[in-house]
Amino acid sequence: MNYVVISSIGAVFMGFFVLFVRMKAAKKPTNIKKIILPPIFMSSGALMYVIPEFRLTSLEILEVVVVGMLFSILLIKTSKFEIRENDIYLKRSKAFIFILVGLLAVRLVLKTILSSTIDIGQLSGMFFLLAFSMIVPWRVAMYRSYMKLYRELHRLKTI
Repeated sequence: MNYVVISSIGAVFMGFFVLFVRMKAAKKPTNIKKIILPPIFMSSGALMYVIPEFRLTSLEILEVVVVGMLFSILLIKTSKFEIRENDIYLKRSKAFIFILVGLLAVRLVLKTILSSTIDIGQLSGMFFLLAFSMIVPWRVAMYRSYMKLYRELHRLKTI
């Protein structure tokens, strides 16, 4: 089996894992650690760029970062918080599931198309950077939204 197929299967499983985690997370109050830690943990994947096969050109980096930031808009729009029972919860969004599955499908199609012209190592580096460029702005927006509600919640508690 070739590497593109194997990595695509892995991406599908990761996508379902993210859906599962997201649905479970909506049942519990959130906090700053739950928002900030995922991109920090993910950043260790950048060590792949130590190996020359994974390195990208400046133009590839620019393209991938722009696409990732554009995709993050969809995630930002579907991630809202609410105050419930004196805690802050992530609101469930049915659109989030469809957007995540749609982004996964787009990623798989792009990977299939690009794998015929781009080396698998570079392609892996591009898709890692795409995911990271999508997650960081999303989590920054979530952090800002959370802090706004956090200040409001604590202002209410002191009154």
